[in-house]
Amino acid sequence: MSATSQYLEHCRELLDTIESQSSEIAQAADWFAESILAGRVVHVFGSGHSRMAAEEMWPRYGSYPGFHPIVELSLTYHNQVVGANGQRQAMFLENVSGLAEKILRNFAISTEDSALVISSSGSNCVPVEVADGFRAKGLRVVGLVGKDHMNVSTSKHPKGVKLGDVCDLVLDTGIPPGDSLVELDGLDTPVSPGSTVGGAAMINSLKAEVAQRLVAAGQPPKVLTATCRVGAERAAELFESAYDEHARRVAPLYSNLGIDSTD
Repeated sequence: MSATSQYLEHCRELLDTIESQSSEIAQAADWFAESILAGRVVHVFGSGHSRMAAEEMWPRYGSYPGFHPIVELSLTYHNQVVGANGQRQAMFLENVSGLAEKILRNFAISTEDSALVISSSGSNCVPVEVADGFRAKGLRVVGLVGKDHMNVSTSKHPKGVKLGDVCDLVLDTGIPPGDSLVELDGLDTPVSPGSTVGGAAMINSLKAEVAQRLVAAGQPPKVLTATCRVGAERAAELFESAYDEHARRVAPLYSNLGIDSTD
C-alpha cells in the first residue's frame, strides 16, 4: 500500500468513527441550537493546532452566526516557529495554569451560552481550565478530543485532570495515540496527522445538525455563501447580514462586563 493510500484509508476510518457518534452529535447540536435560538452564542475554544477547528466553525463559507471562536494568538501563532513569538513559547503558555481564567475574564458569559472546547490530546492545561471555567459559570460544555490519544497522554494540569473529566459531553475525532496515521519502513516515527481531518469532519457535522434545528425552529441561519452559488448581490447581502448578526450577538459579551446583575 502506498503512503497516500495508507493515509486515506485511515481517514476513512476516522469518518466511520465520527458517524458512529450520531446520537452524541445530536445531543451537542440540541444544546448549541438552544443557545443560538436564545440569541446567545456557542463559545468555541482551541489552542495550538486545535485553533483550526475553532476557525472552521465560523466564519467561512458554509458557516453562519451563533458561534464565538476564542483564539488566543499567544497560544496559536505558529508562523515564526523559532525566535520571537515562537512555538516553544506557545507550547509553554498552553500549560500555564491560570491563563484560562484571564482569557475568560474578557467576556460576560451567560448560562444561556454553551461551549465547545477542542484539544486533540485533552491533556494541556489551558483547554482543560477553559472548559472547567465555562462549567463553573453554568454552561453545558462539549469537548472534542482524540479519545485514544487522550487516554494514553499524561495530563499537564496541576491536578492531573484531562479535558474529558471536565465536560458534559465528549466527542471523538477518532485519531490514534500520537495522532499521526502513516507508518513507513525505515522511519521509526509515524507521519501525517489525522486530527485536522477528523476535527473538520466533526465540526461540519455539528454545523449541519445545528442548522437543521434552526430551520426547524423557523429561524434559518444566514449562511456565508459563494457568489457562484447565489449570485453577487445575494452573496454580499448574506455576508453583510451575517457579520452584523455576529456583532449583535457578541456585543453583550462586552457591554455588561464586570457589572453585577444585582447592581
